[in-house]
Amino acid sequence: MFKIADLEFNSRLFLGTGKFDNETVQEEAIKASETEVLTFAVRRMSLYDKSLPNPLANVDLDKFITFPNTAGAKTAEEAVRIAELAKEAGICDMIKVEVIGDDDTLLPDPIETYKACEILLEKGYIVCPYISDDVVLAKRLEELGVHAIMPLASPIGTGRGISNPLNLRYIVEKSQVPVIVDAGIGSAKDCAEAMELGADAILLNSAVSRAKDPAKMAKAMKKGIEAGRLSYEAGRIPIKYNAVQSSPSEGLGFL
Repeated sequence: MFKIADLEFNSRLFLGTGKFDNETVQEEAIKASETEVLTFAVRRMSLYDKSLPNPLANVDLDKFITFPNTAGAKTAEEAVRIAELAKEAGICDMIKVEVIGDDDTLLPDPIETYKACEILLEKGYIVCPYISDDVVLAKRLEELGVHAIMPLASPIGTGRGISNPLNLRYIVEKSQVPVIVDAGIGSAKDCAEAMELGADAILLNSAVSRAKDPAKMAKAMKKGIEAGRLSYEAGRIPIKYNAVQSSPSEGLGFL
């Protein structure tokens, strides 16, 4: 179990709700993942107009913590407006702050992200910023008072896995708040690697929703996260240059 502010979580898998082919596939994937948290882009759904797409329309939200994000925002002001829309609609006060700074790479804008977090913290939100694997920015945001750090593994939707495990490890080691790896996850091995580095949770969407069998992939991601967390807690052996025999050498005689 881990906590973000006053919210407690047993599952370390946060699942996005976009990009599924249909509601049945989505429902099967959510069930297989055993997630407690569903994330969604406020700007890409309608909170009021029932004629527009709503990826959560047929989900029993009483069973989940909803985790809105500000995807689509390019400035701090836009991110704050989106967060306020979510709050006005009665959705969870925990908000993933996402401010994109480059349309080609979809990398987050560190300056606008910081500004948005500063404003939302003052307004009383539970603030979880999506950032690049920037060790210094993560530190500055924690000093600001954010409730979790969400560094990317690699750019959104690429499925490339963890591009910079060293920086991710630095962020984990220096953070006193939960670290949720977000974006770029491609398979269960990426989940296991992120968790072995010490991440508290993983947020993913495309890796499940665009898989050939989303429900089966959701289950694989769940198990990858569990295995990686167990490995991290167990403590891996040191990496050595030379071979080290696994059998004892004492008491060996000659044939």
